[in-house]
Amino acid sequence: MRRTALLVVALLLALTACDSGADANRDRQGQTGFVSGSGVVSVLSPRKPVPELTGQTLDGKKLTLSDYRGKVVVLNVWGSWCKPCRREAPLLNEASKKLGDSVAFVGINTRDKNPVPARKFVQAYGITFPSVYDSDGKLLLRFRGLISPNSIPTTLVIDAEGKVAVRVLGEISVASLMDMVEKARTSG
Repeated sequence: MRRTALLVVALLLALTACDSGADANRDRQGQTGFVSGSGVVSVLSPRKPVPELTGQTLDGKKLTLSDYRGKVVVLNVWGSWCKPCRREAPLLNEASKKLGDSVAFVGINTRDKNPVPARKFVQAYGITFPSVYDSDGKLLLRFRGLISPNSIPTTLVIDAEGKVAVRVLGEISVASLMDMVEKARTSG
């Protein structure tokens, strides 16, 4: 009986600890439920194959991630409602310009209930790379074990063989992203 009571108390403490930051993560649309990660770079060893990702981009085109095989890909998960994503967007643009055509950048826009706010985000921040529209998060579920559906933003760097080499849960810096790309270029 005592053990059960202790387990219940521990569970309640864990649940309230997880919820304590929800108001801090509430955006202007009233959405909650995301956790901004720490920004720590994780090198995956062994590297894991990236799941197939096919979807419609914000500008209505079809995008298939496997079409980028043979090239390093930076895959960034973002939402227009996400404040850390707003801070990160100019950094992704800067890194994209520095790396040029040697690296492909692809976004997954998640949990925007319609594409209008996401398109406005892309326009406001001058995002030049395509983003797949994933309003319900179903595409993210394919990345189970690689991307937490609640950790927005997340950035994966995928090597030329289609395997996830490096991951960051949370915001990135230009320097860390450049380092991540270099790690993905080395054999894993």
